[in-house]
Amino acid sequence: MPGENAFKVEGVVIEVMPNRTCWVKLANGHRLRGYATGKGKAKVTGLAVGDRVRLQLSPYDLSEGRLLLET
Repeated sequence: MPGENAFKVEGVVIEVMPNRTCWVKLANGHRLRGYATGKGKAKVTGLAVGDRVRLQLSPYDLSEGRLLLET
């Protein structure tokens, strides 16, 4: 099943990019790129610097994660 080994983390948006992605800083100081998929793309435009977000990370690539935006 997809996402079976994925885990969730929380972070703070530090930069919003024009291509509907953003840079997120985690509590441990790591920076990674967050992206939205599907219906979440429309909600990324409402993100601002300082917003708290949740990301789903794959254990195989910890440099980027999928934004989990509530509907």
